[in-house]
Formats: sequence, C-alpha cells, structure tokens
Amino acid sequence: MLLPGLAAGMLMMGAQAARLDAPAPELSPLVDVASARAALGIAVAPPSANGADDQIHDIVVTGAERAPPGDPFENLNAKSFEAVQSVDRAVVEPVAKAYNKGLPKPVRKSFRNFFANLQEPVVFAAYMLQLKPGKAMETAGRFTINSTLGVAGLFEMAKRKPFFLRYRPNGLANVLGYYGVGPGPYMYLPIVGPTTLRDIIGDTVDKMAVPFLIGKPFTKPAYVIPATILNQLGERAAFDDTVQQIRKEDDPYAAYRDLYLEQRKAEIEALHGRTSGDVSPVYGRRMGEDDAARQ
Repeated sequence: MLLPGLAAGMLMMGAQAARLDAPAPELSPLVDVASARAALGIAVAPPSANGADDQIHDIVVTGAERAPPGDPFENLNAKSFEAVQSVDRAVVEPVAKAYNKGLPKPVRKSFRNFFANLQEPVVFAAYMLQLKPGKAMETAGRFTINSTLGVAGLFEMAKRKPFFLRYRPNGLANVLGYYGVGPGPYMYLPIVGPTTLRDIIGDTVDKMAVPFLIGKPFTKPAYVIPATILNQLGERAAFDDTVQQIRKEDDPYAAYRDLYLEQRKAEIEALHGRTSGDVSPVYGRRMGEDDAARQ
C-alpha cells in the first residue's frame, strides 16, 4: 500500500509542476486603463525609446483651472463682457462721444443732476432702513432744495453755500450689505453691466420704487423709456475716459470686475464709518463728488 501511495503522490506533484511551467493565459482587460486615466485628468509619461518594460513612469494630475473667488461664472461673464464691448465700440461709444461733443458741459451736468435728484427719495428710505435718521433728513433737505431752487434738480444747489449738503449714494443693495448680506456671485450682464446678485436685486427694486415714490409723469412708459436711455447714455459719456483706460489693461475683464467689487466694498464699509468710500466708480457718482471735475 505504501508504494502505490508514493507513486500517486509523485504523479500529482508532476502534474502541478507541469501547470507551473505552462504559460499564463491572457486575460482580457475589463477597463481601458489609458482611457480611464485620461478621463480622470491623469497623464502618464510615455515610455522611453528603448521600450524598457520596467521603466517607472511619472504620474501628473491635472485639473480645470478654478474661477477666482466671487466670480464662479467667469467664463460666461467674460464672453458677455466681450460681446458688450464689441457692441459698445460699434454703436454706443460713437454716440457717447457725439453726446459729449454735441452738448455743452453745463447741459450734460444738468441732465445728470436731474436723474440723481430723482433717486433721492430712495436714498432717504435706505438711510431710514439703516437707522441713520440724520443722513436721511439731510437727503430730504437736498431733494427739497434741488427740486425747488435747483429747478427740478437740474442745478445742484444743495451742495453750495450756505447748505453744504453732499450727495450720498444709497439704496436697497447698500441696506442689504450694511446688515451683512454678502454680494453673492459677480455677474456681467448686457445692458446692466457689472453687478452682483445682491446688487441686481437691490437696484431693480430701487428702479421700481422711484416712479411709485415720485408719481406721475414718472410712472408712464412714454417718460421712463427715453429717460432711461438718456440717463444711461449720459453715464457712459461721463465715464468714457475710465472705459478707455480699462481697455488698455492686460485683462480688461478682470480689471473691470476688480474695480467694481472694490468700489462696492468701499461703499459698504463707508456706511459703517470704516472707510471714506472715495473709490473711482465704474459708473455713477462717487460720494461727495464734484461734478465739474468728473465732466
């Protein structure tokens, strides 16, 4: 019984040895490794010319460039900026330059005074919401003086002697910022231009409130449409030098965005008394601005 057992054991060992010497069967890969790495953004250095199989490859992990903080829609905004600038160069800029050349400076200044005066009731309401009754009363005084002595706001009488009441921009967007509401994502929109989620909400409400607070004829489309066009054209004409300077920057879009966000941050800080708010704006008057210097 021992010999047959030994013989059987030797036969089994021989069969295992034969299996070990046999070449391994090819296994069809279930996943294309190269395609998977490419999909994950992993680049593998190609093998050297000598084709050595044991070469160690460097693995480089790449990824999409992140948008800057506060501007998650940078690509879309940049395309919108480029489109708007193309239209501006072709249409708006020539009209704005003709506006500057065709209208005397006092006339252009009077138009800007008129539209700024229409915003004073909104400024008054904003200061009341910020619990700043003193500045609200100054704003009410400005509106009364400019609407009467200034002939419906065409002349800026309130800042002159003996009143010395400065212009102070304010609105719902500033109220939200004053109470800690962040600006939200930055956007560059056709017609509107640079803005943020907080600002577009606040500015829209402000524009809707003006006709309600002032009344007729400012509630009629026959006034609102041409007045809005004239106001926007006047602002564009007044800031033509700023627009041209921005276009000379290496990255005009980023320069425009940073200037706007810097201005808005300074204005909110000024409401808390932490800064003067004296920042060159993209559009719109700055706090305490001398209109003659701007125009």
